[in-house]
Amino acid sequence: MAFTLEDGRFLVETARKAIVEYLAEGNVEIHTDEMFKKKQGVFVTLESYPGKELRGCIGYPYPTMPLIEALAQAAISAAVHDPRFPAVSKEEFRKTLVEVTVLTPPEEIIVKNKNELPGKVKIGKHGLIVEHGPFSGLLLPQVATERKWSAEEFLGETCWKAGLSPDMWLDKETKVYCFEGQIFAEESPAGKVVEKKI
Repeated sequence: MAFTLEDGRFLVETARKAIVEYLAEGNVEIHTDEMFKKKQGVFVTLESYPGKELRGCIGYPYPTMPLIEALAQAAISAAVHDPRFPAVSKEEFRKTLVEVTVLTPPEEIIVKNKNELPGKVKIGKHGLIVEHGPFSGLLLPQVATERKWSAEEFLGETCWKAGLSPDMWLDKETKVYCFEGQIFAEESPAGKVVEKKI
């Protein structure tokens, strides 16, 4: 999955354009070449500037639709449909950073004993999905790094995100998946785009 910085710049600019158009007109029209029509998971994260407080984060972990469509939908949802935040206004969005994380397909981590799971989780590389019955939760790879979590803490926090107790990853009925992400982010609103190393 290696996208170039130029590809990343296009994805971030497209996410910003989708939000701007949606806030102004209520609809979005995205044109792209074939490269970005491959089905792929993607998340869009919005942060306030300069404080870098989370302002919205929505995405699609599984490759169920073309990347460019998933990107536009995730961007709009992060701006106006994240249930944790009020919708972003046009004025506020001018002071908001856009970050795009393109995902590899999630793969279940299979272990004989659940106590082996932390040894399979690579901080700085893996994002996690926890599923147990109707409950599921996802955390992107950069979250564990930013918060300096151990593998056990990362598993526990992903369980918590799913609405489960933090030790639920030890339950034999709980499934844990890992994935990787390539991250492109603005350094300032609508400014220079860089590839973030986790």
